[in-house]
Amino acid sequence: MHSAASTPANAATTLRNPGQTVPAPAYASRLAGVASSPVRDILALTARPEVISFAGGLPAPELFDITGIRAAYDRVLAEIPRQALQYSTTEGDPELRTAVADRLTDRGLPTDADDLLITTGSQQALTLLTTALVEPGGVVLVEDPCYLAALQTFAFAGARVVPVPTDDQGLIPAALEEIAAREKATLLYIIPTFQNPTGRTLPAERRAAVAEAAARHGFWIVEDDPYGELRYDGERVPSIAADPTAADRTVLLGSFSKVMAPGLRLGFLRAPAGLRRACVIAKQAADLHTSSIDQAAAARYLRDSDLDAHVAGMRAAYQERRDAMLEGLPAALPEGSRWNRPEGGMFIWVNLPDGHDATALLRTAIGHEVAYVPGAPFFSGEPDPGSVRLSFTTHSAEEIGEGLRRLAKTFA
Repeated sequence: MHSAASTPANAATTLRNPGQTVPAPAYASRLAGVASSPVRDILALTARPEVISFAGGLPAPELFDITGIRAAYDRVLAEIPRQALQYSTTEGDPELRTAVADRLTDRGLPTDADDLLITTGSQQALTLLTTALVEPGGVVLVEDPCYLAALQTFAFAGARVVPVPTDDQGLIPAALEEIAAREKATLLYIIPTFQNPTGRTLPAERRAAVAEAAARHGFWIVEDDPYGELRYDGERVPSIAADPTAADRTVLLGSFSKVMAPGLRLGFLRAPAGLRRACVIAKQAADLHTSSIDQAAAARYLRDSDLDAHVAGMRAAYQERRDAMLEGLPAALPEGSRWNRPEGGMFIWVNLPDGHDATALLRTAIGHEVAYVPGAPFFSGEPDPGSVRLSFTTHSAEEIGEGLRRLAKTFA
């Protein structure tokens, strides 16, 4: 029997009748309108081993330096196990930050270890920046088409995403200038080198125009560079972050996913001091710090192994695969199709002739045991239904040839 003291005064209104069903609590409103990634959904559909998938932007697993990475973990656990398995600072392992700073400096972007924050993949870096910079309803400018996970991140933040038109050379500076003069933008998100999804590289003169527009209109530039070391042709184009005009308002994001291994989930951001401190606070609320042992192993790998030599081997393999795909596309695609020839990265961007809907054709392609990603979901503006993203890194040249023969049947 309950005593009067133990019975709430409002018990008659709070107790349910037998059999009464109460709805489950609602989800947060920020989930409204944020769709699942079509790339991830397609990867789930094409998990069958017989499907040759050009859908995912996945590094080739046979090219991972498993021996070197295993040795790095072994040495860390033998030499500094207590340190590597303990909590660490939010900013990141000092040795790893120093190694990253040296690599950026060698690539023409003078960087100190204290300029960097180590993150759990560069995707977290983008999330931290969005937390630190973007208010609900704030304007974020993006290339159109744009990296899908960035669009998801901005949608979760409640941003108003405004697309900036592009052409075969990437973002159009005149369009950026017109939109930035009209909109009070918080930031521009851009992948200027081997862009995802298009594989395009923004020329140096357009990078300078982007820097000047940011200085003139007062927005941040978030320069994402996950693919920059995967160059097969041409000359390196300097980073936007290296332009003095935009040095005080440019954040560079980088990752070890494409050059070491994506499963490590190690990335970094390089930012001006005030914004970097804000991102440190945001990271403390997110996960305290990135895995101590993974950071220590990566630092040890960079000390003991020749990552540049390893990346050179990856570039040679990927160039062969890119060339195999480019060679096979004329026979695989319908007459009137157009595609680019990326100088690096992981992707080729295809535009099918008018009347072709890449999304509708995907089911037919999967029936022929080949897959791609329709381009339409990458657009925040008016989508191009005939656009397609093809990734060439995961399969050998021979498998790419067979996959393209299967793809040809989709359009037969």
